[in-house]
Amino acid sequence: MKFPPISEIKRLRKSLDITQASLAKESGVSQSTIAKIEGGRMSASYGTVVKLFEALDRIKSGQANDAKAIDFASQDVVSVESTMLVHMASDLMRRAGYSQLPVIDKGVPVGSISERVIFDLLRKGFTMDELSRTEISRVMSDPFPVVSDTTSISTVTGLMVDSNAVLVSKKGVIVGMITNSDMLKLV
Repeated sequence: MKFPPISEIKRLRKSLDITQASLAKESGVSQSTIAKIEGGRMSASYGTVVKLFEALDRIKSGQANDAKAIDFASQDVVSVESTMLVHMASDLMRRAGYSQLPVIDKGVPVGSISERVIFDLLRKGFTMDELSRTEISRVMSDPFPVVSDTTSISTVTGLMVDSNAVLVSKKGVIVGMITNSDMLKLV
């Protein structure tokens, strides 16, 4: 197994925002030894280096697994109300560059509207004039799932198999939205 130079231990530890004591606990290498290695006052054995880098990898992997919904959510949720007309939602999606919007009435998610729904209505024979007079409530899809801001990102990815988006709430208030493009941040 090839490791970065020993001088990288301190940089990696700090980038993970952990203390020498935390690294010591995870690696089984004493905190004083870590301090000496990081300070360049001690050469480390191969075994010690392996323990430190493996511990840093475990910590890094654990932090990635601890990512929460709020970490990936778009904070400015653009939504429509069910009493608005379909053409208003279509105009908003086009201007804002979104392919779907939550339908929220008085802070409560009641449905969703998407380009796909609008295209399906056009394919079914609706005219643009009819859509301009149709309320969203008559054609909206089910609401997006709502998760707490502290929900793990792995749970969110599971929900997104069956949904185009997930709404994120904090103390019952919608504070964010995660879409497929937000999930690309994981890559």
